[in-house]
Amino acid sequence: MQPAFRFVATVAVGCAVMAGANAQAGEADVVAVEASQSANGTWRFDVTVAHEDEGWDHYADQWDVLAPDGTVLGERVLAHPHVTEQPFTRSLSGVVIPPEVDTVTIRARDSVHGYGGIEMTVPIER
Repeated sequence: MQPAFRFVATVAVGCAVMAGANAQAGEADVVAVEASQSANGTWRFDVTVAHEDEGWDHYADQWDVLAPDGTVLGERVLAHPHVTEQPFTRSLSGVVIPPEVDTVTIRARDSVHGYGGIEMTVPIER
C-alpha cells in the first residue's frame, strides 16, 4: 500500500553525539523523522534517535509525537539499551492526528535526564 503522504527530515548532530566511548551519555536527540499517512488516515513515524547509551542504568527509553499544544498523540517505549546501535531507528504506527494539527514535534527522553535533547518539528500535510 502506497502512503498518501511521506515527509522526511534529518538534522546534523554535533560532536557530542559522535563522542567516544569514554564520554558520559547526555540527553537523547531526535536526528531524523519520516512521517507517512496510511490509507486509513492514521500516521506512521520512523524516528532516529542518537544517545550514547551506557547500559540499563542510562539509555534512551522513549520518544513521543506531540501536537503544537503539547498533547501527546503517540509514544514509543524503547524496551532496552542500544549500546552498539547508534543512532537507531524505531517506528510507531496508528497515530491519530486531529485535522486541525498541521505540525507535530518529536522528542526523545532518556532514563537519567528525561526530556531535553534535540527535538524535531515536522509538517503534517494531507
